Amino acid sequence: MSVIRVQNPPLLVYRSAMRFFSHADRPVHLGRYPMERLPRLAAGSDAIGRVPPQSVAAKSPEQTLPHVFAPYIDLYRQNRDGEVAPATAPIPEDRQIRTDNLKAGCYFLDAAGAGTCVIPAKARQAGLPAEHDHALVILVEHGPMPDPNEAAFPWLEGSADAVADLRAAEIAVCLAGYLRNMGYSARVHFSFPDCAEVNLSALGLQCGLTEMVKGVATHPYIGNGFRLAAVTTDFAIADEAPLAKRSATETFLAKGPAWSLGLGAAATPFTKTGSRALHLGPYPMETIKRVDRPTTLVHEAKIKRVAKRAEFFQRALMGDLGEKAQRERNRFAVKNPYAFAMVPLIRGMVPFQHGPRHKDAAAALSPGTEDAERNARAVKGLAYHLGADMVGICEAKDYAWYTHDAEGKPVPVRHKYAVVMLIDQGFETMEGSSGDDWISGAQSMRSYMRGAQIAGVMAAYLRRLGHDARSQTNADSEVLHIPLILWAGLGEMSRIGELVLNPFVGPRFKSVVLTTDMPLAIDKPIDFGLLDFCEKCTKCARECPCSAIPLGPRIEYNGYEIWKPDVERCTRYRVTNPKGSACGRCMKTCPYNTEGLLSHRAVLWAAINVPGSRRAIAKWDDKAGNGSINRVKKWWFDLEQVGGVAITPRAGANERQLNLDGNIDPAGQKIALYPPEEHPPGDMLDPRPIDRKQALERGANTPAYRPNVGETQ
Repeated sequence: MSVIRVQNPPLLVYRSAMRFFSHADRPVHLGRYPMERLPRLAAGSDAIGRVPPQSVAAKSPEQTLPHVFAPYIDLYRQNRDGEVAPATAPIPEDRQIRTDNLKAGCYFLDAAGAGTCVIPAKARQAGLPAEHDHALVILVEHGPMPDPNEAAFPWLEGSADAVADLRAAEIAVCLAGYLRNMGYSARVHFSFPDCAEVNLSALGLQCGLTEMVKGVATHPYIGNGFRLAAVTTDFAIADEAPLAKRSATETFLAKGPAWSLGLGAAATPFTKTGSRALHLGPYPMETIKRVDRPTTLVHEAKIKRVAKRAEFFQRALMGDLGEKAQRERNRFAVKNPYAFAMVPLIRGMVPFQHGPRHKDAAAALSPGTEDAERNARAVKGLAYHLGADMVGICEAKDYAWYTHDAEGKPVPVRHKYAVVMLIDQGFETMEGSSGDDWISGAQSMRSYMRGAQIAGVMAAYLRRLGHDARSQTNADSEVLHIPLILWAGLGEMSRIGELVLNPFVGPRFKSVVLTTDMPLAIDKPIDFGLLDFCEKCTKCARECPCSAIPLGPRIEYNGYEIWKPDVERCTRYRVTNPKGSACGRCMKTCPYNTEGLLSHRAVLWAAINVPGSRRAIAKWDDKAGNGSINRVKKWWFDLEQVGGVAITPRAGANERQLNLDGNIDPAGQKIALYPPEEHPPGDMLDPRPIDRKQALERGANTPAYRPNVGETQ
């Protein structure tokens, strides 16, 4: 929603993430824009006429962001083609169902448009495989740009095309990998040199994504601020019809009051632009109360640094949890062909996370980067332009750094500052899920992949400016993210335990961190009343498939006041889940996992400002059915990747609805506790089996945390 820029605007003022009307009944494959309202020619009609020239990206000025893209472009180029699975997946033959699946997969990765067509002869170019007769076309909208007077503008001037090309390539590579994992040949085509054997502009017209307006390819709702990529394939999909010319009446029906008000589509004219400064981002975090210290008690002097070896996913990998957990650890989140398609990119970006400062900037810092306040605004604007959903900055506390990495090597405390970014896992797809079914792993991988690209590009750019920087991703992080999310003011500790919850996207995110020595102004922690809300709400604990979330009180653990989950039990379930890929059921069922409507903002306001309403809100959330499976939003095929082939899941698929009759006695719940002194040494690479019996005794004998009056942190 476009707003006038004001000082400390009220909570309900939103730039782009709030709507008036729910789209609970809108299938995901229809996308954010109501393209279904537009008149079409007959399928197969020639929409091209004279073949349009390939669209060329605008050239970016020197010292702007795209000059660090080369490694990522090379990575996407290397993954244009790949090995095809030896057998095809058991999926429907219906071409429309297949098309809907592919388009929804594009929208899940934040494409602004997707269309399919039979490739016309005019669009084919030398080198295209003869068997590739269908195309999936992907349209990515320009990211939000800063005004010329904003701090990020010199870094981003002229970058919109290049950034959209990078995102389009990422989406296309994932969809092509997905098709190959299902046993079909697929190749990616994008706007980088020597990377297209089709005319992208022609395909955009043919599938009805674009139309020619005064000689320029234009999207009916976006204009010409977009870039295209395509996947060609032998996978038989629908031949969608080109757009037809519209009468004034048809234009009014397609783009009139209904669209303006957000009826029937997620994007409206008001969500596209706004007068908020870019560094503020789409969510009004500036309206949330700031405090000097986190609301959960943190005894910094008591906190012991831990090694990567202590994490239970790492312990499963090392064999501490037994042979089955060790075997499944490497596939648990990517055993669906869609999630597995993201692996080459996630792993391929690891080498780009750190490197030397640019040779021209190593001797002297780039002028204008001495001001910490301006730097912070520029870095946040950069992150939002690249696609981060929320950004905060804090000191990179010493205790947030691991003592040893995954290979057992000591980790230095490298940098003073941490830029913390949250990547939304996607409300619509989570609505169609149980939280622990076959799309859950892909939701995580999507956010990890997106975060790795964002933080990696940012770190490379800061190094180009002469400041050391390293991205800290799920694939290779030297820091624990949870304390940094907390200190960066992006949320409060929740009952879910080792998870910071945000007031606007709840727990529905993954994080990525950039650490740097660039001077940055830091943010303060926030207080939106979550500790009291979680005291009154036990929904995540009730809904947890393995009862790993405590119903009881907080305890002190390694210097933190925390609802400490049974991380061993949680890890075992997520790693060995037979009816799904990983698990995010706590995120799915949390009352803060909302669509972001105006009505939800009103409830959030009440939860923050009227403490007495919190218990009633938690009960209302159940009565409203929030956290149930919305069948309209299920777009993915339930498939399990086994031996390099996508098959019907051997054990079926989880389809959990709300457990409203769940009645777990907090006193009878057993939570295993593994304190730092019980962790394996950081350089230990052999298995160290856990002692669960002892851990259960320790959990039973750990008292609730009761701070002394006047106790300081």
